[in-house]
Amino acid sequence: MNISAASTPTPSDFLQLAGHPLRWRLLGELARSDRIVLELTERVGQPQNLVSYHLGKLRDGGLVFARRSSADRRDTYYGLDLARIGKLLAAAGGALHPGLRLQPAGKNPDAVRPAKVLFLCTGNSARSQMAEALIRERSGGAIDAHSAGSDPKSLHPNAVRAMQEKFGIDISAQMPKHLDLYVGETFDRVVSLCDRVREACPRFQTETIAIHWSVANPATGEADDITYPLFERTAEELAERIDFLIAALSEEES
Repeated sequence: MNISAASTPTPSDFLQLAGHPLRWRLLGELARSDRIVLELTERVGQPQNLVSYHLGKLRDGGLVFARRSSADRRDTYYGLDLARIGKLLAAAGGALHPGLRLQPAGKNPDAVRPAKVLFLCTGNSARSQMAEALIRERSGGAIDAHSAGSDPKSLHPNAVRAMQEKFGIDISAQMPKHLDLYVGETFDRVVSLCDRVREACPRFQTETIAIHWSVANPATGEADDITYPLFERTAEELAERIDFLIAALSEEES
């Protein structure tokens, strides 16, 4: 079996890749949250060299991506390409029988269970503000969304522009907030969007509600016209992840 992220594997190749017991467990862990290798080894109870080997196989197959931690460059966060996996699962089912082809869940705000979600990043100037607005809009207002930062800064103009141009959502009136504002509150999910805030804010990292998305910071310090494409890609990544988060929240019992 030799497949890569650039190729489209056959259904049997995909099932062989994902169906290995340890790789399936790794996919399950990464479906919940982006994680470093040490966390994965602890969760699956296997040695690091074995976990790294199977992560490499999943990366070669385009099911898993890796990003160097912005907090500690020695660490790498692994995450799951849920959209690609969904397409491959659908193709595998359809190849066996047309009636088994999976259909993506429709965006039906009436079916969304009310929930409360907090997004965190360092500056609360782009990623977390965009995520807050996206989940509120895509859930039809059923999700009570909030965002905050460990070192709040002014809302980035490219975040405002990207949200307006990509999704028709106006976030210009949203204000940056410090994460201390939410200490002690109860949330269905607390989502950290940058590696620094995840590692600096253990008070929010409880086992049942905290997840991490290692999303690259689009504000690189360069001119706005140079970084704008980064903000567009960030908005698209957040929208994709948020659709899956809404689906997960909607499946949970009240």
